[in-house]
Amino acid sequence: MRVEELDFDLPAERIARFPLPDRDQARLMQVSCAEERRDHRTFAELPTLLQDGDLLVLNDTSVVAARLCLRKVSGGLVEGLWLESLDGARARCMLSGSRLRAGVELGFEDQPQDCAPLLRLVERENRGRWVVESLSGEEWRVILARHGATPLPPYIRSLRREAGQAEDSAADRQRYQTVWADQPGSVAAPTASLHFCAETLAELHARGVRTTYLTLHVGLGTFLPVSCERVEDHPIHAERFAISAAACAELVAARRRGGRIVAAGTTVCRVLESLPQQPSPCTAETGLYLLPGHRFRWTDGLLTNFHTPRSTLLALVAAFAAHAGSSGLPFVHACYRAAIERNYRFYSYGDASLWLP
Repeated sequence: MRVEELDFDLPAERIARFPLPDRDQARLMQVSCAEERRDHRTFAELPTLLQDGDLLVLNDTSVVAARLCLRKVSGGLVEGLWLESLDGARARCMLSGSRLRAGVELGFEDQPQDCAPLLRLVERENRGRWVVESLSGEEWRVILARHGATPLPPYIRSLRREAGQAEDSAADRQRYQTVWADQPGSVAAPTASLHFCAETLAELHARGVRTTYLTLHVGLGTFLPVSCERVEDHPIHAERFAISAAACAELVAARRRGGRIVAAGTTVCRVLESLPQQPSPCTAETGLYLLPGHRFRWTDGLLTNFHTPRSTLLALVAAFAAHAGSSGLPFVHACYRAAIERNYRFYSYGDASLWLP
């Protein structure tokens, strides 16, 4: 597959800059792959589209305040993103700024100018990544809670800035997070799950739809655009996940009773398809790259938002659509064209789609 096959034209006005006032009032495109049919609903109708005995699998990761607004002691702003904590007071961060080198000391923009620096650059890695050391000895979870900001995608902040709006707000800390977020570690939200509210979950349970949780901490790799001419040559970033014995038992039970297993988001789908035929509890990494031709083992339905052109996520949707009986990528493009024509909202704060056989 060539990367151009994943391309499409998206008007900027279709990109959602803010969440809707009510989570479950997002629009929902219901896609029947085998019939190549689509219907237009709201997310609040999701419980009516699933069946008694189905299993909905959710990601319970929690987005941390990973965005860092820094300044060098010697002068100059640095924009950063915490990626993961390492041993002791060190963390891996992505940084952008001029004249960065090992030994440079940094403070936060929200500190007084005369405060002692809090961070030091230790080692440059590849693709803008740095090992950064806390000089205060504080754990990074404390540093992020005190100084970090919501890691909204750069395109949201850019669109808001162009419109003269604040790049983020206090409301983003709540809305760029699922209502069940429990395990801190993500630098991006599992966006398909942002539409759920307590009422939707209660109605799903009342209709006999079971839910279970796994954890995948979302990193940057999943969202990076494909940079190779051949999609298959794109190196995808591995992400850590954990699945419990209870979740494995729910998967097996759903198979035995004939219920459908619906992945709430591409993060969940990626974990499910990394599991063996006999799943067992584990903590591991997945570098699985889901492309057309993949035979899905555990995913019978996919709930997801509308993704960016030339992305691995769009390739994943095409892979599932083909597996579920459609023409695959051509059908996905037709659905995306319909979404654009009908004014669906795209990307992280945008609307959703439910792909079923």
